[in-house]
Amino acid sequence: MADICVIGGGAAGMTAAVFAAEAGAKVTLLEGNRFCGKKLRITGKGRCNVTNNCDVRQFLTNVPVNGKFLYSALTAFPPRETMEWFEKLGVPLKTERGNRVFPVSDNAHDVAGALERAMRRAGVKVVNEKAAEPDIAAGELRGVRTESGVLPCAAAIVCTGGLSYPLTGSTGDGYAFARAAGHTVDECRPSLVPLESPDWYCRAMQGFAPRNVVLNVYDKRDKLVFSELGEMLFTHFGVSGPLVLSASAHMRSDGEPYRLSIDFKPALDEKKLDERILRDLQKFKNRAIGNALEELTVKSMIPVLVSLSGIPPETQANALTKQQRRALLELLKSFPVRISGTRPIAEAIVTSGGVAVGEINPRTMCSRLVKGLYFAGEVLDVDAFTGGFNLQIAWSTGRLAGISAAKEIVGT
Repeated sequence: MADICVIGGGAAGMTAAVFAAEAGAKVTLLEGNRFCGKKLRITGKGRCNVTNNCDVRQFLTNVPVNGKFLYSALTAFPPRETMEWFEKLGVPLKTERGNRVFPVSDNAHDVAGALERAMRRAGVKVVNEKAAEPDIAAGELRGVRTESGVLPCAAAIVCTGGLSYPLTGSTGDGYAFARAAGHTVDECRPSLVPLESPDWYCRAMQGFAPRNVVLNVYDKRDKLVFSELGEMLFTHFGVSGPLVLSASAHMRSDGEPYRLSIDFKPALDEKKLDERILRDLQKFKNRAIGNALEELTVKSMIPVLVSLSGIPPETQANALTKQQRRALLELLKSFPVRISGTRPIAEAIVTSGGVAVGEINPRTMCSRLVKGLYFAGEVLDVDAFTGGFNLQIAWSTGRLAGISAAKEIVGT
């Protein structure tokens, strides 16, 4: 019999297991994959954005969904202490642009490996099985039903993740487990996800990955909801890349139309850009317009610019009118992309929605409905923007759940 059963061997689960075991509890971790941290090992394009090097107040401004719920967990284990913890676990860290924190090695396996070693040192038993449902009697957890039977335990910590990246094991099992315990699961939606567009030219520019562009997002009221400098990617379905993933987290309303406006030349104001266009047109004055823009943008974008500007393709560069030149300038400074929706949740980095936090005690991560049942990480209805915030939520809630469960059982 285990004191505590941790369900899920991801970021939150391994953290919960380590802190619970170090507090004196006998811990068994259930993980359906052959090894722990499968999703963790591919985060940040394999680099693992461990956290964001900021204070709690600034952190919470980057949590648009149920941020107040995290106050206790983050105060007890803020980014600075998380960084110190990983350094002690043998993972040197570095801080990059936007206060994003990565391992010096740029290798996510180092983070997952450090957590696995910490679990072994603490005596955590890892069992490669999935949890099916809770065994509850008189409002109190008695055990966890697995594929091979019931695992008796005094407490269980559900850390199964959401619905994003299902091939890593995040298939929504935790939601079924929570419902079986009587918990409400708020509607799950994709967050930090690529966006679909009906505009033909996204497919025409497929593979174009502009850097140092400003992406602006407007809602149906034409209100600016996101604006940031970075890089993005045009695809066969619409747009993706770091900027787009960040923007998607700000697009909260289901079914609400959004539009993008992209500034491809943010370093140039309109006057300087117009002068640049004039120079190019003069340099290639005897060419058709489609062959006169090769130094202004990439090859795949030129026919799109010509088409959207309304300039006849056979027009010579030296024959462009002031109005036609203005049309090119406006496209380069505010290129339009309509958004029809997001890609499926399976392609999202993070799941928005999950176990309703009103049914969880934020000071312990314990269920208010079932004694001995705890939740941590992405399974909860809490999500944040990009930049290491979501992993920090996993570390903080996992630690709090592990310590709280151990304290309840062994009195440490």
